[in-house]
Amino acid sequence: MARGPMMATDFVIPYQVERVGLRGRFLRFGPLLDHILDRHGYPIPVAILLAETMALTALLGSTLKYEVAFTLQANGEGPVRIAVAELTADGEIRAYAQFDAKAVARFEPAVMSVPSLLGQGYLAFTADWGPDKDRHQKIVDLTGDTLCECVHHYFRQSEQIDTAIKVAVKEDSLDGKNGWRAGAIMVQRLSGEGPRPETSQAVNEEAWREAVALMASVTDGELTDSRLAPDRLLYRLFQEPGVRMFAPRGLRPGCRCSRERVAGTLLAFPKAEVLDLLDRGVVSVKCEFCGEAYDFDEPELEALFA
Repeated sequence: MARGPMMATDFVIPYQVERVGLRGRFLRFGPLLDHILDRHGYPIPVAILLAETMALTALLGSTLKYEVAFTLQANGEGPVRIAVAELTADGEIRAYAQFDAKAVARFEPAVMSVPSLLGQGYLAFTADWGPDKDRHQKIVDLTGDTLCECVHHYFRQSEQIDTAIKVAVKEDSLDGKNGWRAGAIMVQRLSGEGPRPETSQAVNEEAWREAVALMASVTDGELTDSRLAPDRLLYRLFQEPGVRMFAPRGLRPGCRCSRERVAGTLLAFPKAEVLDLLDRGVVSVKCEFCGEAYDFDEPELEALFA
């Protein structure tokens, strides 16, 4: 098994189990979660849901081969209306949620589910190659009790790639410090890959079922504990066929908002509507992700629309 430098938290690691035609990702979050979740002061059910969204975004986005920003967004008609996270090609993550605080206050984290928090809705997967190319988006219904189950449904319906994912999120004390922790593992069997072409379909299916069972055996504590090295955990799971790990990719909080982007958004609206938003001579636009406020006074708006 190839080894490399390990990071304590906030990383995603690609790995392969080549002899049985599997590949996957292993992820851990620590301070990154605290930075994003604490900034907005989310209630615990919303914080857990958004942390799961971020973990799934990092897992799936890190599999893309090209320089692309990947967004996973859950929209629903329940107490939580939006849970969205974005991963850039540089490893920056941003996320936010919109919710009804009074309705969410009735939920206990132990019994919450996607149907109870989000209700009916959809899950959108978006790849953005930049301003010169069209975005690529796929949408599926929210089908499942957890976001992981919803993503499984997406792969069955849209990608037809055998995929299994497990995500764990908790608020915990480690080394005397309270904070959010998350861990996730994904395993995939890609089309046309297997031990050998001459291997029977039954043997290939058995290898896949065994891999899923092994992944399911990982506890939430093992996923989130930064003291348990990823190579030790992956080796325990796949020591018989052998696992090869690649260099970890560091993840960090970051936002793509800027004054120029906000100005471009304002230009998408009629000038009269924007000027109607003037309050004490200023139109203030706040980024939902990072909370940064951008102020435009009337002369700046006139110059913008000119």
